[in-house]
Amino acid sequence: MCASYGLSGNGERIELPRGLEPMDDRDSQQLLSDWMEQRSGSAKITGKNAVNLNPIIRANSAGEQELLMAWWWIWLDGSGPVKFSAFNSRDDKLLRSWKRPFQHRAILPASWYVEKKGRFHLPEHEPFGIAALTNTITREDGTELVTYSMVTRDAVGEAADYWPRMPLVLPQSLYSEWLDPERPGDESLVSEVQHGSDEISRTLTAAV
Repeated sequence: MCASYGLSGNGERIELPRGLEPMDDRDSQQLLSDWMEQRSGSAKITGKNAVNLNPIIRANSAGEQELLMAWWWIWLDGSGPVKFSAFNSRDDKLLRSWKRPFQHRAILPASWYVEKKGRFHLPEHEPFGIAALTNTITREDGTELVTYSMVTRDAVGEAADYWPRMPLVLPQSLYSEWLDPERPGDESLVSEVQHGSDEISRTLTAAV
């Protein structure tokens, strides 16, 4: 049940997962730089009162990738975060508990995540993309807010030694399919991402 992930950076250009470069790179870099400065590159779960938004990448109505800031704990209406633990969503429940948000997907840019005492990363510390579900709500003041939940899967490889679940990390070959707003969230997509994530998930290693 991952509750901590983020991006590493040295104050210069912040690298996004290859294949997830939004159209307006300059604005995206500014958003990331501001977030890195304010949050030290660490995504935080947003409680009911705190407003610490994190970067996500999704496709807009024209199918173009965009980077925006979103609330990590999904809302299903305008009244606030749902009462149950909705910062993670299990891949085996996407067609039941999460059927509506499953139609509005995003990817979380990351270069590490923490589970128990392990900080997991790819061999060269390169950035990667984590599957997420989103829901956009309209608040009482009329403003829109994008909220999200991280998708998790059965742990494989070294991650299985730490916890039974891990983030559903996507290979680059599935980014477009996952983000495509015209692609239904259905059983075949669940199967694609479950199997497609195996190889990259097994390469994640932990630094204790």
